[in-house]
Amino acid sequence: MTAGRREVAAFALLTVAAVVVWALVRTYPNYDAYYHLDWGREILAGRKPTFGAYKAPTEHPLYLGISAVLAGVFGEHADRALVLLGVLSMVALVWAVFRTGRTVFGFWQGVVAALLTGSSFALLLYVARAYVDMPFLAVVLWAAALEAARPRRGLPVMALLAVAGLLRPEAWLLAGAYWAWCAWPRGADGRRDPQLGLLALAAVGPVVWALVDLWVTGDPLHSLHATSDLADELHRVRGIAHVPGSFVTFIVDALRLPVALAALAGVVLVALRIPRPPARSLHVPLALLGAGILAFVITGAAGLSILPRYLTVPVIALTLFAGEAIAGWTTLPRGGRERRGWGVGVVVLALIGIVFVVSKVGVVHRFTGELRFITGVHDDLVATLHDPAVARARRCGPVTFPNYRLVPDGRWILDASRTQVGARSARRRAHGVAIFLIDPKTLNRYGFVDGASPRTNVPDPGYLPLVRHGRFAAYVSCP
Repeated sequence: MTAGRREVAAFALLTVAAVVVWALVRTYPNYDAYYHLDWGREILAGRKPTFGAYKAPTEHPLYLGISAVLAGVFGEHADRALVLLGVLSMVALVWAVFRTGRTVFGFWQGVVAALLTGSSFALLLYVARAYVDMPFLAVVLWAAALEAARPRRGLPVMALLAVAGLLRPEAWLLAGAYWAWCAWPRGADGRRDPQLGLLALAAVGPVVWALVDLWVTGDPLHSLHATSDLADELHRVRGIAHVPGSFVTFIVDALRLPVALAALAGVVLVALRIPRPPARSLHVPLALLGAGILAFVITGAAGLSILPRYLTVPVIALTLFAGEAIAGWTTLPRGGRERRGWGVGVVVLALIGIVFVVSKVGVVHRFTGELRFITGVHDDLVATLHDPAVARARRCGPVTFPNYRLVPDGRWILDASRTQVGARSARRRAHGVAIFLIDPKTLNRYGFVDGASPRTNVPDPGYLPLVRHGRFAAYVSCP
Protein backbone atom coordinates (compact mmCIF):
# COMPACT_ATOMS: atom_id res chain seq x y z
CA MET A 1 0.00 0.00 0.00
CA THR A 2 1.36 3.41 -0.96
CA ALA A 3 1.84 6.21 1.55
CA GLY A 4 -1.08 8.12 0.04
CA ARG A 5 -3.42 5.16 0.41
CA ARG A 6 -2.29 4.55 3.98
CA GLU A 7 -3.06 8.18 4.77
CA VAL A 8 -6.55 7.97 3.26
CA ALA A 9 -7.22 4.67 5.03
CA ALA A 10 -6.10 6.09 8.38
CA PHE A 11 -8.38 9.10 8.13
CA ALA A 12 -11.25 6.96 6.83
CA LEU A 13 -10.96 4.87 10.01
CA LEU A 14 -10.79 8.07 12.07
CA THR A 15 -13.97 9.29 10.39
CA VAL A 16 -15.80 6.05 11.17
CA ALA A 17 -14.64 6.20 14.79
CA ALA A 18 -15.74 9.84 15.09
CA VAL A 19 -19.21 9.04 13.71
CA VAL A 20 -19.55 6.14 16.16
CA VAL A 21 -18.67 8.47 19.05
CA TRP A 22 -21.21 11.02 17.73
CA ALA A 23 -23.90 8.30 17.68
CA LEU A 24 -23.09 7.09 21.21
CA VAL A 25 -22.48 10.47 22.90
CA ARG A 26 -25.46 12.73 22.31
CA THR A 27 -24.75 16.45 22.44
CA TYR A 28 -26.65 19.42 21.08
CA PRO A 29 -25.92 22.79 19.47
CA ASN A 30 -25.14 25.99 21.32
CA TYR A 31 -27.18 29.20 21.37
CA ASP A 32 -25.88 30.60 18.06
CA ALA A 33 -26.27 27.30 16.22
CA TYR A 34 -29.85 26.79 17.40
CA TYR A 35 -30.70 30.29 16.20
CA HIS A 36 -29.34 29.40 12.76
CA LEU A 37 -31.56 26.31 12.74
CA ASP A 38 -34.57 28.43 13.73
CA TRP A 39 -33.75 30.90 10.97
CA GLY A 40 -33.35 28.02 8.53
CA ARG A 41 -36.87 26.87 9.34
CA GLU A 42 -38.18 30.38 8.76
CA ILE A 43 -36.56 30.44 5.33
CA LEU A 44 -38.09 27.06 4.47
CA ALA A 45 -41.48 28.45 5.51
CA GLY A 46 -41.05 31.34 3.07
CA ARG A 47 -40.31 33.96 5.74
CA LYS A 48 -37.30 36.15 6.29
CA PRO A 49 -35.11 35.02 9.21
CA THR A 50 -35.63 37.10 12.36
CA PHE A 51 -32.13 38.53 12.71
CA GLY A 52 -33.59 41.30 14.86
CA ALA A 53 -34.95 38.96 17.53
CA TYR A 54 -34.18 39.80 21.16
CA LYS A 55 -30.45 39.16 21.82
CA ALA A 56 -30.11 37.28 18.52
CA PRO A 57 -26.51 36.36 17.60
CA THR A 58 -24.61 37.38 14.48
CA GLU A 59 -25.70 35.54 11.39
CA HIS A 60 -23.22 33.58 9.27
CA PRO A 61 -24.52 33.24 5.68
CA LEU A 62 -23.19 29.81 4.77
CA TYR A 63 -24.04 28.34 8.17
CA LEU A 64 -27.54 29.73 7.71
CA GLY A 65 -27.80 28.00 4.33
CA ILE A 66 -26.47 24.72 5.75
CA SER A 67 -28.92 24.94 8.66
CA ALA A 68 -31.83 25.48 6.27
CA VAL A 69 -30.81 22.45 4.20
CA LEU A 70 -30.42 20.25 7.29
CA ALA A 71 -33.77 21.43 8.65
CA GLY A 72 -35.40 20.55 5.35
CA VAL A 73 -33.76 17.11 5.10
CA PHE A 74 -33.67 15.94 8.73
CA GLY A 75 -36.56 17.86 10.27
CA GLU A 76 -36.48 17.89 14.07
CA HIS A 77 -33.24 15.89 14.05
CA ALA A 78 -31.34 18.63 12.21
CA ASP A 79 -29.77 19.72 15.49
CA ARG A 80 -27.98 16.40 15.79
CA ALA A 81 -27.06 16.56 12.10
CA LEU A 82 -25.45 19.95 12.72
CA VAL A 83 -23.35 18.39 15.50
CA LEU A 84 -22.35 15.65 13.05
CA LEU A 85 -21.15 18.35 10.67
CA GLY A 86 -18.92 19.61 13.49
CA VAL A 87 -17.59 16.09 14.08
CA LEU A 88 -16.73 15.61 10.41
CA SER A 89 -15.21 19.09 10.32
CA MET A 90 -12.93 18.13 13.20
CA VAL A 91 -11.69 15.08 11.28
CA ALA A 92 -11.13 17.25 8.20
CA LEU A 93 -9.28 19.82 10.31
CA VAL A 94 -6.97 17.22 11.85
CA TRP A 95 -6.22 15.83 8.38
CA ALA A 96 -5.49 19.29 6.99
CA VAL A 97 -3.23 20.10 9.93
CA PHE A 98 -1.31 16.87 9.33
CA ARG A 99 -0.84 17.62 5.64
CA THR A 100 0.20 21.22 6.27
CA GLY A 101 2.65 20.24 9.00
CA ARG A 102 4.08 17.40 6.90
CA THR A 103 4.65 19.68 3.91
CA VAL A 104 6.11 22.60 5.84
CA PHE A 105 8.23 20.79 8.43
CA GLY A 106 8.14 17.01 8.00
CA PHE A 107 6.08 13.84 8.49
CA TRP A 108 6.42 13.44 12.25
CA GLN A 109 5.93 17.15 12.81
CA GLY A 110 2.63 16.83 10.94
CA VAL A 111 1.63 13.83 13.04
CA VAL A 112 2.35 15.65 16.30
CA ALA A 113 0.50 18.79 15.19
CA ALA A 114 -2.51 16.69 14.18
CA LEU A 115 -2.52 14.87 17.54
CA LEU A 116 -2.29 18.14 19.45
CA THR A 117 -5.19 19.57 17.45
CA GLY A 118 -7.38 16.51 17.84
CA SER A 119 -6.80 16.35 21.60
CA SER A 120 -7.73 19.98 22.29
CA PHE A 121 -10.62 20.05 24.76
CA ALA A 122 -11.47 23.57 23.63
CA LEU A 123 -11.96 22.40 20.04
CA LEU A 124 -13.75 19.23 21.14
CA LEU A 125 -16.26 21.33 23.07
CA TYR A 126 -16.81 23.45 19.94
CA VAL A 127 -17.52 20.18 18.13
CA ALA A 128 -19.98 19.02 20.78
CA ARG A 129 -21.91 22.31 20.57
CA ALA A 130 -21.85 22.65 16.76
CA TYR A 131 -19.94 25.93 16.71
CA VAL A 132 -19.53 27.51 13.27
CA ASP A 133 -15.78 27.69 14.03
CA MET A 134 -15.22 24.00 13.23
CA PRO A 135 -16.21 23.97 9.54
CA PHE A 136 -14.53 27.38 9.23
CA LEU A 137 -11.22 26.04 10.58
CA ALA A 138 -11.42 22.91 8.43
CA VAL A 139 -11.88 24.95 5.24
CA VAL A 140 -9.11 27.42 6.14
CA LEU A 141 -6.61 24.68 6.96
CA TRP A 142 -7.36 22.79 3.75
CA ALA A 143 -6.65 26.01 1.90
CA ALA A 144 -3.38 26.17 3.85
CA ALA A 145 -2.56 22.54 2.98
CA LEU A 146 -3.09 23.18 -0.74
CA GLU A 147 -1.00 26.35 -0.67
CA ALA A 148 1.79 24.64 1.26
CA ALA A 149 1.94 21.81 -1.27
CA ARG A 150 2.17 24.24 -4.21
CA PRO A 151 2.78 27.92 -3.39
CA ARG A 152 0.71 30.50 -5.26
CA ARG A 153 -1.65 27.75 -6.36
CA GLY A 154 -4.32 30.36 -6.91
CA LEU A 155 -7.91 29.38 -7.70
CA PRO A 156 -8.42 26.28 -5.46
CA VAL A 157 -6.97 28.05 -2.43
CA MET A 158 -8.91 31.25 -2.98
CA ALA A 159 -12.12 29.31 -3.59
CA LEU A 160 -11.76 27.68 -0.17
CA LEU A 161 -11.00 31.03 1.47
CA ALA A 162 -14.11 32.46 -0.18
CA VAL A 163 -16.16 29.65 1.34
CA ALA A 164 -14.54 30.28 4.72
CA GLY A 165 -15.42 33.96 4.35
CA LEU A 166 -19.09 33.00 4.37
CA LEU A 167 -18.60 31.32 7.73
CA ARG A 168 -16.44 33.81 9.62
CA PRO A 169 -15.19 37.28 8.61
CA GLU A 170 -11.61 36.51 9.70
CA ALA A 171 -11.24 34.73 6.36
CA TRP A 172 -11.69 38.04 4.53
CA LEU A 173 -8.29 39.14 5.79
CA LEU A 174 -6.72 35.84 4.74
CA ALA A 175 -8.32 36.10 1.29
CA GLY A 176 -7.07 39.66 0.83
CA ALA A 177 -3.57 38.71 1.92
CA TYR A 178 -3.59 35.70 -0.39
CA TRP A 179 -4.62 37.85 -3.35
CA ALA A 180 -1.74 40.24 -2.60
CA TRP A 181 0.64 37.27 -2.34
CA CYS A 182 -0.44 35.87 -5.71
CA ALA A 183 -0.40 39.29 -7.39
CA TRP A 184 2.99 40.30 -5.99
CA PRO A 185 5.64 41.02 -8.66
CA ARG A 186 7.83 38.04 -9.41
CA GLY A 187 10.15 36.87 -12.11
CA ALA A 188 13.09 38.57 -13.75
CA ASP A 189 10.99 41.41 -15.20
CA GLY A 190 9.19 42.06 -11.90
CA ARG A 191 5.81 42.24 -13.59
CA ARG A 192 2.71 42.24 -11.41
CA ASP A 193 -0.32 40.14 -12.36
CA PRO A 194 -3.52 41.82 -11.07
CA GLN A 195 -5.22 38.42 -10.58
CA LEU A 196 -8.68 39.92 -11.07
CA GLY A 197 -10.39 36.54 -10.84
CA LEU A 198 -8.85 35.89 -7.43
CA LEU A 199 -9.75 39.40 -6.32
CA ALA A 200 -13.38 38.78 -7.26
CA LEU A 201 -13.37 35.56 -5.24
CA ALA A 202 -11.80 37.35 -2.27
CA ALA A 203 -14.73 39.80 -2.30
CA VAL A 204 -17.38 37.05 -2.22
CA GLY A 205 -17.48 36.80 1.60
CA PRO A 206 -18.09 40.45 2.51
CA VAL A 207 -20.35 41.07 -0.50
CA VAL A 208 -22.63 38.09 0.16
CA TRP A 209 -22.69 38.85 3.90
CA ALA A 210 -23.77 42.45 3.19
CA LEU A 211 -26.39 41.32 0.66
CA VAL A 212 -27.95 38.86 3.10
CA ASP A 213 -28.08 41.54 5.80
CA LEU A 214 -29.58 44.01 3.31
CA TRP A 215 -32.23 41.51 2.18
CA VAL A 216 -33.30 40.62 5.71
CA THR A 217 -32.92 43.89 7.61
CA GLY A 218 -32.41 46.66 5.05
CA ASP A 219 -28.99 47.41 6.60
CA PRO A 220 -26.02 45.92 4.72
CA LEU A 221 -23.90 46.37 7.88
CA HIS A 222 -26.46 44.83 10.23
CA SER A 223 -24.06 42.10 11.42
CA LEU A 224 -21.42 44.64 12.41
CA HIS A 225 -23.90 46.93 14.15
CA ALA A 226 -25.77 44.11 15.89
CA THR A 227 -22.57 42.42 17.08
CA SER A 228 -21.26 45.66 18.56
CA ASP A 229 -24.59 46.49 20.20
CA LEU A 230 -24.92 42.98 21.65
CA ALA A 231 -21.39 43.11 23.07
CA ASP A 232 -22.32 46.36 24.80
CA GLU A 233 -25.61 45.00 26.14
CA LEU A 234 -23.97 41.84 27.49
CA HIS A 235 -21.09 43.81 29.04
CA ARG A 236 -18.51 41.66 27.30
CA VAL A 237 -14.80 42.47 27.34
CA ARG A 238 -14.09 44.76 24.40
CA GLY A 239 -11.72 47.50 23.30
CA ILE A 240 -8.14 47.60 22.06
CA ALA A 241 -6.76 48.02 25.60
CA HIS A 242 -7.84 44.47 26.48
CA VAL A 243 -6.28 42.86 23.39
CA PRO A 244 -2.69 42.17 24.64
CA GLY A 245 -3.66 40.58 27.94
CA SER A 246 -6.57 38.64 26.44
CA PHE A 247 -4.35 37.40 23.62
CA VAL A 248 -1.79 35.82 25.95
CA THR A 249 -4.43 34.38 28.27
CA PHE A 250 -6.58 32.92 25.49
CA ILE A 251 -3.62 31.45 23.60
CA VAL A 252 -2.19 29.69 26.67
CA ASP A 253 -5.63 28.44 27.75
CA ALA A 254 -6.46 27.11 24.28
CA LEU A 255 -3.08 25.51 23.60
CA ARG A 256 -2.39 24.32 27.17
CA LEU A 257 0.84 25.44 28.85
CA PRO A 258 3.23 22.69 27.60
CA VAL A 259 1.96 23.08 24.01
CA ALA A 260 2.23 26.86 24.28
CA LEU A 261 5.85 26.49 25.43
CA ALA A 262 6.52 24.08 22.57
CA ALA A 263 4.95 26.52 20.11
CA LEU A 264 7.15 29.33 21.40
CA ALA A 265 10.21 27.07 21.10
CA GLY A 266 9.16 26.16 17.56
CA VAL A 267 8.90 29.80 16.55
CA VAL A 268 12.35 30.48 18.01
CA LEU A 269 13.87 27.48 16.25
CA VAL A 270 12.43 28.57 12.93
CA ALA A 271 13.54 32.17 13.48
CA LEU A 272 17.09 31.00 14.21
CA ARG A 273 17.01 28.78 11.11
CA ILE A 274 17.91 25.75 13.20
CA PRO A 275 15.74 23.21 11.29
CA ARG A 276 17.77 21.07 8.91
CA PRO A 277 16.68 20.88 6.11
CA PRO A 278 14.99 24.32 6.03
CA ALA A 279 11.21 24.37 6.28
CA ARG A 280 9.21 24.50 3.04
CA SER A 281 6.31 26.90 2.46
CA LEU A 282 6.98 28.55 5.81
CA HIS A 283 4.86 31.47 4.64
CA VAL A 284 1.73 29.37 5.25
CA PRO A 285 1.86 28.99 9.08
CA LEU A 286 3.33 32.49 9.33
CA ALA A 287 0.41 33.89 7.32
CA LEU A 288 -2.12 32.03 9.47
CA LEU A 289 -0.45 33.33 12.62
CA GLY A 290 -0.08 36.91 11.40
CA ALA A 291 -3.53 37.21 9.87
CA GLY A 292 -5.15 35.67 12.94
CA ILE A 293 -3.41 38.08 15.29
CA LEU A 294 -4.26 41.05 13.06
CA ALA A 295 -7.92 39.98 12.92
CA PHE A 296 -7.99 39.78 16.72
CA VAL A 297 -6.51 43.27 17.00
CA ILE A 298 -9.03 44.63 14.50
CA THR A 299 -11.83 43.01 16.52
CA GLY A 300 -10.69 44.87 19.61
CA ALA A 301 -10.20 48.14 17.75
CA ALA A 302 -13.71 47.86 16.26
CA GLY A 303 -15.22 47.57 19.73
CA LEU A 304 -16.48 44.01 19.22
CA SER A 305 -16.43 41.26 21.83
CA ILE A 306 -12.99 39.82 22.60
CA LEU A 307 -13.64 36.07 22.78
CA PRO A 308 -11.25 33.09 22.91
CA ARG A 309 -12.66 31.49 19.77
CA TYR A 310 -11.62 34.52 17.72
CA LEU A 311 -8.04 33.23 18.13
CA THR A 312 -8.59 29.73 16.77
CA VAL A 313 -6.66 30.40 13.54
CA PRO A 314 -3.43 31.56 15.26
CA VAL A 315 -3.86 28.72 17.79
CA ILE A 316 -3.78 26.17 14.96
CA ALA A 317 -0.80 27.96 13.41
CA LEU A 318 1.07 27.76 16.71
CA THR A 319 0.20 24.06 16.96
CA LEU A 320 2.13 23.57 13.71
CA PHE A 321 5.17 25.25 15.28
CA ALA A 322 4.72 23.08 18.38
CA GLY A 323 4.88 20.03 16.13
CA GLU A 324 8.20 21.30 14.78
CA ALA A 325 9.59 21.85 18.28
CA ILE A 326 8.57 18.39 19.47
CA ALA A 327 9.45 16.29 16.40
CA GLY A 328 11.83 18.44 14.35
CA TRP A 329 14.86 16.59 15.70
CA THR A 330 13.86 13.59 13.54
CA THR A 331 15.03 15.51 10.44
CA LEU A 332 18.57 16.04 11.78
CA PRO A 333 21.51 13.71 11.05
CA ARG A 334 21.87 10.84 13.50
CA GLY A 335 24.57 11.24 16.11
CA GLY A 336 24.93 14.98 15.60
CA ARG A 337 25.25 17.43 18.47
CA GLU A 338 22.18 19.40 17.36
CA ARG A 339 20.02 16.26 17.34
CA ARG A 340 21.18 15.27 20.84
CA GLY A 341 20.65 18.76 22.23
CA TRP A 342 17.24 19.00 20.64
CA GLY A 343 16.33 15.58 22.05
CA VAL A 344 17.23 16.72 25.56
CA GLY A 345 14.98 19.74 25.12
CA VAL A 346 12.12 17.53 24.01
CA VAL A 347 12.59 15.29 27.06
CA VAL A 348 12.44 18.32 29.36
CA LEU A 349 9.30 19.52 27.56
CA ALA A 350 7.79 16.04 27.86
CA LEU A 351 8.42 16.01 31.61
CA ILE A 352 6.69 19.39 31.91
CA GLY A 353 3.83 17.96 29.88
CA ILE A 354 3.50 14.91 32.13
CA VAL A 355 3.42 17.08 35.26
CA PHE A 356 0.84 19.32 33.59
CA VAL A 357 -1.38 16.39 32.53
CA VAL A 358 -1.25 14.87 36.00
CA SER A 359 -2.15 18.21 37.58
CA LYS A 360 -5.02 18.67 35.12
CA VAL A 361 -6.43 15.15 35.23
CA GLY A 362 -9.68 16.60 36.55
CA VAL A 363 -10.16 18.40 33.22
CA VAL A 364 -11.20 15.13 31.60
CA HIS A 365 -13.82 14.59 34.28
CA ARG A 366 -15.08 18.15 33.88
CA PHE A 367 -15.25 17.72 30.10
CA THR A 368 -17.25 14.49 30.26
CA GLY A 369 -19.41 16.04 32.98
CA GLU A 370 -20.10 18.99 30.70
CA LEU A 371 -21.21 16.66 27.92
CA ARG A 372 -23.58 14.86 30.30
CA PHE A 373 -24.92 18.21 31.48
CA ILE A 374 -25.61 19.37 27.91
CA THR A 375 -27.52 16.18 27.14
CA GLY A 376 -29.41 16.23 30.44
CA VAL A 377 -30.55 19.84 30.03
CA HIS A 378 -31.75 19.13 26.50
CA ASP A 379 -33.62 15.96 27.46
CA ASP A 380 -35.34 17.63 30.43
CA LEU A 381 -36.31 20.62 28.30
CA VAL A 382 -37.77 18.36 25.61
CA ALA A 383 -39.72 16.40 28.21
CA THR A 384 -41.10 19.62 29.71
CA LEU A 385 -42.07 21.33 26.45
CA HIS A 386 -43.57 18.16 24.95
CA ASP A 387 -45.59 17.33 28.06
CA PRO A 388 -49.28 17.15 27.05
CA ALA A 389 -50.19 19.55 29.87
CA VAL A 390 -47.79 22.15 28.48
CA ALA A 391 -49.13 21.59 24.96
CA ARG A 392 -52.67 22.32 26.19
CA ALA A 393 -51.55 25.32 28.27
CA ARG A 394 -49.88 26.98 25.30
CA ARG A 395 -53.36 28.14 24.26
CA CYS A 396 -53.15 30.56 27.19
CA GLY A 397 -50.18 32.45 25.76
CA PRO A 398 -46.52 32.17 24.78
CA VAL A 399 -43.90 29.98 26.39
CA THR A 400 -41.34 32.13 28.22
CA PHE A 401 -37.94 31.55 29.78
CA PRO A 402 -36.28 33.74 32.43
CA ASN A 403 -34.00 35.28 29.76
CA TYR A 404 -32.77 34.74 26.21
CA ARG A 405 -30.37 31.85 26.85
CA LEU A 406 -32.76 28.96 26.10
CA VAL A 407 -35.12 30.76 23.74
CA PRO A 408 -33.65 29.36 20.48
CA ASP A 409 -33.62 25.84 21.96
CA GLY A 410 -37.27 26.20 22.93
CA ARG A 411 -38.22 27.57 19.53
CA TRP A 412 -36.51 24.64 17.81
CA ILE A 413 -38.04 21.97 20.06
CA LEU A 414 -41.55 23.41 19.65
CA ASP A 415 -41.13 24.50 16.01
CA ALA A 416 -42.39 27.89 17.20
CA SER A 417 -42.07 31.50 16.09
CA ARG A 418 -40.44 34.36 17.99
CA THR A 419 -43.87 35.45 19.26
CA GLN A 420 -44.67 31.96 20.59
CA VAL A 421 -41.45 31.55 22.61
CA GLY A 422 -39.78 34.47 24.35
CA ALA A 423 -37.81 35.80 27.30
CA ARG A 424 -39.31 37.36 30.42
CA SER A 425 -36.25 39.62 30.67
CA ALA A 426 -37.41 41.30 27.46
CA ARG A 427 -40.87 42.08 28.81
CA ARG A 428 -43.23 40.56 31.33
CA ARG A 429 -46.03 38.43 29.94
CA ALA A 430 -49.54 38.67 31.36
CA HIS A 431 -50.40 35.06 30.59
CA GLY A 432 -48.92 31.88 29.13
CA VAL A 433 -46.52 29.11 30.11
CA ALA A 434 -43.54 30.19 32.20
CA ILE A 435 -40.54 27.83 32.32
CA PHE A 436 -38.33 27.92 35.41
CA LEU A 437 -34.98 26.31 36.21
CA ILE A 438 -34.98 24.41 39.48
CA ASP A 439 -31.53 22.78 39.44
CA PRO A 440 -28.73 24.98 40.92
CA LYS A 441 -26.22 24.35 38.12
CA THR A 442 -28.82 24.90 35.41
CA LEU A 443 -30.05 28.04 37.15
CA ASN A 444 -26.52 29.43 37.41
CA ARG A 445 -25.81 28.60 33.75
CA TYR A 446 -29.07 29.75 32.17
CA GLY A 447 -31.03 31.66 34.78
CA PHE A 448 -29.13 34.92 35.12
CA VAL A 449 -27.84 37.49 32.64
CA ASP A 450 -26.52 41.02 32.95
CA GLY A 451 -29.28 43.61 32.94
CA ALA A 452 -32.05 41.13 33.78
CA SER A 453 -33.89 41.16 37.10
CA PRO A 454 -33.64 38.01 39.25
CA ARG A 455 -37.43 38.31 39.46
CA THR A 456 -37.63 36.60 36.07
CA ASN A 457 -36.79 33.37 37.93
CA VAL A 458 -39.82 33.73 40.24
CA PRO A 459 -43.42 33.02 39.14
CA ASP A 460 -45.62 36.10 38.88
CA PRO A 461 -48.87 36.25 40.87
CA GLY A 462 -51.55 34.21 39.18
CA TYR A 463 -49.18 31.56 37.77
CA LEU A 464 -49.91 28.03 38.96
CA PRO A 465 -47.60 24.97 38.94
CA LEU A 466 -48.16 22.79 35.90
CA VAL A 467 -45.46 20.10 35.45
CA ARG A 468 -41.89 19.31 36.47
CA HIS A 469 -39.30 17.35 34.53
CA GLY A 470 -35.79 17.08 35.93
CA ARG A 471 -34.20 20.52 35.85
CA PHE A 472 -37.32 22.41 34.70
CA ALA A 473 -40.71 23.37 36.06
CA ALA A 474 -43.57 24.87 34.07
CA TYR A 475 -46.18 27.25 35.45
CA VAL A 476 -49.28 28.51 33.66
CA SER A 477 -51.57 31.51 33.77
CA CYS A 478 -54.70 31.74 31.61
CA PRO A 479 -56.84 34.81 30.94
